[in-house]
Amino acid sequence: MPNTYSQISIQAVFAVKGRENLISENWRNDLHKYLTGIIIGNNAKPLAVGGWTDHVHIFFGMPVTTCIADFMSVIKASSSKWINEQGFVKGKFQWQSGYGAFSYSKSQRKNVIKYIMRQEEHHRVKTFQREYLQMLNDFDVEFNKKYLFEFNTE
Repeated sequence: MPNTYSQISIQAVFAVKGRENLISENWRNDLHKYLTGIIIGNNAKPLAVGGWTDHVHIFFGMPVTTCIADFMSVIKASSSKWINEQGFVKGKFQWQSGYGAFSYSKSQRKNVIKYIMRQEEHHRVKTFQREYLQMLNDFDVEFNKKYLFEFNTE
């Protein structure tokens, strides 16, 4: 789109179906690299990709030519297909339906990148459930508990 400019930074968070701890250390970095490639391949600017055993955070500059729902559909479908093709898990790997998407100003980028890149350290003290609920609350996102991710009992 000529003469169309934007600076939209989005952090998206999505979880493994059933909240299983399937993303092992053996292939987690490869997954993050693959996700980075999908982001680039869809004309977005990767800023950070990280996560833990049961979820992923991607932080990217959103392109003006696509909507977040379409973008996330491609990210999740492509990555789950790749995980299955690689045989990283027994059975069929799937992401849970839905995701969280949160926007940040350019001045917040460094803090968000640092946060995403320190997921292992972060999740030593806080579960994904607590992290995600805090994000929803911090951003004043209205939600129905019935439609939140399926969480394992803590």
